[in-house]
Amino acid sequence: MVRNVAAYVTIPRAAAKAAIEERAKRKPWTQDEVKTFLTGITGITGERLYAVCLLSLMGLRPAEVCGLRWSDVDFDAGTIAAGDNTRTLVDGEVEEKKAKSAAGLRGLPMPATVAKALKAFQTQQKKERLKAGDAYIGSGYVLVNEIGEGQRTDWLRRRVYGLMAKVGVRKVRPYDARHACLTYLAAAGVPDVVLAAWAGHADGGTLAKRVYVHPDSSHLKVAAEHLESGLFG
Repeated sequence: MVRNVAAYVTIPRAAAKAAIEERAKRKPWTQDEVKTFLTGITGITGERLYAVCLLSLMGLRPAEVCGLRWSDVDFDAGTIAAGDNTRTLVDGEVEEKKAKSAAGLRGLPMPATVAKALKAFQTQQKKERLKAGDAYIGSGYVLVNEIGEGQRTDWLRRRVYGLMAKVGVRKVRPYDARHACLTYLAAAGVPDVVLAAWAGHADGGTLAKRVYVHPDSSHLKVAAEHLESGLFG
């Protein structure tokens, strides 16, 4: 197309107001609520989604969590290739694809707590594979059930809501774990441009920051350290 036909379209005032009010209702967890939730999960016998919840609280989108594969987790380098594969629901069917933009494809350094939890989860899955034998699927995803089947975002949402009820914390959307992560990092003083890189957003803030500040892996590692010492520590 030679021009953007929606360039001069404006949202009706009532619709815009309703959207603002709806966003205002969405209050992510506080630091204390995050810690209460994580502590509560570890106290549930047999609960196997602790590592998965940490991934959400690292700021990964539900589709990124469901699409994450063990091949995307590099324990030696201490990084996660977030956004390299996503699993979303389209008309009730699972659709897999890469992130929409180059910014969405990002290597995130793992806080120590996340790395430890993922290693434990991987070990658990190896035991489950031995137990299931030929019945094991071996899908390669991080988020799988006891026979190795990958899970969908709606399944993850139901399970997380169930955990919230068991632990007794305020019910929020799984996507709001991402908001809690980025809100905490922002309050901890992580620069906007680094936040944008961590979140997988192309827009890093002001023009000066976008042009003159270039976040690299060392900057992202600082964000991981903030998560480890604050939310997870």
